[in-house]
Formats: sequence, C-alpha cells, structure tokens
Amino acid sequence: MNKPEKKTPQAARPPALFMTATPLGNLGDITARALETLKTAGLVACEDTRRTLALLTHFDIKTKLISCRQANEKAAAQKVIAALRAGMCVAYVSDAGSPGISDPGAALARLVCEGGFPVIPVPGPSAFAALVGVAGASDKTVVFEGFLSPKQGRRRTRLRELLDFGAAFVLYESPYRIVKLMGDLAEMGGERYCCIGREMTKLHEEYLRGSVIDVYKTLFSAEKQLGEFAVFVSGR
Repeated sequence: MNKPEKKTPQAARPPALFMTATPLGNLGDITARALETLKTAGLVACEDTRRTLALLTHFDIKTKLISCRQANEKAAAQKVIAALRAGMCVAYVSDAGSPGISDPGAALARLVCEGGFPVIPVPGPSAFAALVGVAGASDKTVVFEGFLSPKQGRRRTRLRELLDFGAAFVLYESPYRIVKLMGDLAEMGGERYCCIGREMTKLHEEYLRGSVIDVYKTLFSAEKQLGEFAVFVSGR
C-alpha cells in the first residue's frame, strides 16, 4: 500500500501575498520567518531582480523571481494575482527594509486585496524604525515623510509645513541632496535636535546627533557624502 504523499508548505497554505521585510544591509538581520516565506513561496516578486537574486543565492533559495518595481507595479500586480489564482503563495520584497515604506509595494498590496486575496506582513528591518530607536528623543508623535521633492521650492514648502506642525518627523535622502536638505532645515529650524543615520547596519554605519545647524555644518565640511541617509528631526 502506497503511503499518502506529504503536502509541501506551499500546498498546505491558502494563496496569499506576503509583504516580506529584508535586511537594510547586514544579512544577519533577516528573520527566520522571512527565510521560510521566501523558500516556500511559489513566486517572489521584487523591486530589483538582481539585488533579490543575490539575497536568495546567499541563502541558497531558488524560488522564481519576477520584477515588480514602481514603473511596472500595476502590470506586475496582474501577474501576481494570476499566480494567486493558480494557488500559489507569493512573497514581495523591495531592495531593502519593509516594502511599501518609501518603496514600491503599496499599489501591489491594494490591487491584490481588491482581487480578493489576503495580504500578510512578514515584519522585519525598517530604516524608519531603526532610526527612531536610536535617536534618543522622547517625541510621542513621529511623522514619516520619506523622500521630499528634489525641487527646492517644493522641498522647502513641505519642510515648513512639517516644522510648523510641531511633531517629530523622519526623512530619507540621497547622498547627492543631503547637504541641500540640511541647509534648508538649518535655515528654517536650526535649533531642532536631529539624528542622522548613514548606511545603517552596513560596513560604514554612522550616526550624527545634535542641533540641525551643527549637524549641517559637519556635513557641509565633509569632502564627499556617501551612502543613503535617514534623518530624524525632533518636534518643538
């Protein structure tokens, strides 16, 4: 008599989209649940197939990848929904951190929900949470703003709104615009306390703390800025 065939983890679960957080840089930060999700999913949708392939290869995971970035998110969502209808579970990952937080993923999650399938978080690394955790501030309200407009007029208008609101806020910025951003902040709210995280969890991890104007002077005096930045600015 033949033994009954065991169900695989993929077959045992109803189809769902798993929004899966991945490391900011240090691969040791990936969770056991995230690894299990990526291994047992029928498909991994990702912001950048090259970066995600490197992550999966490191952990010897061979799940099929499809691109789902900002430029093709709505079209890719239809492929994800088709996979869900075929009975697969699908994992979604952005380049680093938690999907949907200044990363693609929000439109995918909404469209999958509208398609009648569950969307489930697999929590983990987040630059926003990591920075707030080390900022050393006691603000009860923290506004997450992410990237501001690269256009100076729009950037300054939004900074004024955030400063006038009075709560703490967190911004993301590239190495190419961080000095301009901090210069605008120094002009409008130079006395506020801030904490800047650069290359968090990576080899050249660094934190700058102090008044906005003092941190701006430190950045302005540096020859070159490297890496991605997260900026915490305290409330009034």
